[in-house]
Amino acid sequence: MADLSNEPIALDIAPLRAEDRDRWNVLARGYKTFYETELPDSTYDEVWQRLLNADGVYGFGAHLQGNLVGIAHYLFHRTVWMEDSCYLQDLFVDEAARGRGVARALIERVAQAAREHNASRFYWQTRQNNVTARALYDKIAQHRGFIRYDYPLK
Repeated sequence: MADLSNEPIALDIAPLRAEDRDRWNVLARGYKTFYETELPDSTYDEVWQRLLNADGVYGFGAHLQGNLVGIAHYLFHRTVWMEDSCYLQDLFVDEAARGRGVARALIERVAQAAREHNASRFYWQTRQNNVTARALYDKIAQHRGFIRYDYPLK
């Protein structure tokens, strides 16, 4: 991807569409690489179909001057104590487009979808050492001090 840092911003946030597939694949794999996760190609194919069909998971793409430069995947779920919550599962912006408001715009668009869905809560998580992302998150959301534990099921 070309360096877009000096070009005027013309950002469009929209649901992912079929023609986004190739760039989505690059961004989704970049996201999984960042979190040191390897998945077979078939999983990317399955996730893409679920996103396009809005099959319990949803996705927005950030298009900067016509190029897909960021993705956000989210879902809604009930909790014991409240109705639907909106969980931002994945957020990733191409390195060449970072620092231009893309991540913030994607978060704001998912927040809008959460409001439209009458969700009680909108939240996400990241690694403690993800300093770059946390700099943005600390400006726009509240860290409530929770620590996540993963119990191995296999």
